[in-house]
Amino acid sequence: MNVDERRAKIIEVLNQKKRLDIENLTDFFDVSTMTIRRDLAQLEKDGEIIRTHGGAVTTDSEKEETPYLQKESANKEEKKAIASKAAGMVHPHATIILDSGTTTLELAKCLKEKENLRIITNDILIAAELLYSPVDVIVAGGELQREVGAMFGTYTQDLIASLHVDQFFLGAHSVDTAGVTAPTLEKARIKQLMMESAAETWLLADSSKFGQKSFAHVSTLNKLDGIMSDNGLHNTETIDLYHENVMLVDGKRGWEDEDWNDRR
Repeated sequence: MNVDERRAKIIEVLNQKKRLDIENLTDFFDVSTMTIRRDLAQLEKDGEIIRTHGGAVTTDSEKEETPYLQKESANKEEKKAIASKAAGMVHPHATIILDSGTTTLELAKCLKEKENLRIITNDILIAAELLYSPVDVIVAGGELQREVGAMFGTYTQDLIASLHVDQFFLGAHSVDTAGVTAPTLEKARIKQLMMESAAETWLLADSSKFGQKSFAHVSTLNKLDGIMSDNGLHNTETIDLYHENVMLVDGKRGWEDEDWNDRR
C-alpha cells in the first residue's frame, strides 16, 4: 500500500469510526508512529481531518453544537447564580482552568477583579472578558470553533496536558447518572485533559442540563469533587442520584460556605 492509498484508507476508516488513535493506526497499517504522524499532519493540512492529542477526529466533529448567542440567552439568571456561588470556592492564589461555556463565562465575570489569580481557558470570550483584569490569563490556543468561541485541536490539547492546576471548573452540555457528556469527541477529550491536569474538578451546570445525554462521554460523576447547580434541581432523591456533594445556589443542599472553607 503506497502513501496515497494509506491516507485514503485513514480517511475512510475515520469517517466510519469518527475517532482514531495513532497506536491503532500503526498496528492496522503495520508502519511506524512517525509515518502515521506524518500522514495525519498532511491530512490535517489538506483539510481532511482534525488532529487531536494522540490521534484524529473527523472535520465535522466540532460542528454539531449550539452557537454561543443561543446558549448565552438560555437560563441566564441560573447561570449567574451558580457562578456567584462558585466564585466563593476559588482558592486564594490559585491557578484554575475555566472550561469553555456560558456558565464559566459568568464565573469569569465574578472573578475579574481578583488579584493573585491565574486563569487558563480555551474560550476566547472568557479571555476577552478578562482583558482589563488583574487576573493572569493563559489562553490554550488552537483552531477556533466558529459561533461558539472555543479553541480546539492539537495545540490546545498539548498545552492543557502539560499543566498542573489547583481547580478546574467544568461546564457540561448534558449530565445523567452515567456521567457528563459533550456534543463532540474533540470537546469531550479537551475536558478530560483539563480534569487530568487539575487537583479538583467542580461541575457547574444549570438544572436544565440534568437528565440529558449527549454524543461523547466526558467523565463518570464519581471523578468529580462536586456539582454546583441552581434550585431547579430541588428534589433530594433526584440529587442523590448524581453526587453526594451537590451544592445548590440557595445553600440548602451539600456543603455550606463555612464547610467549604474548612476543606481548603
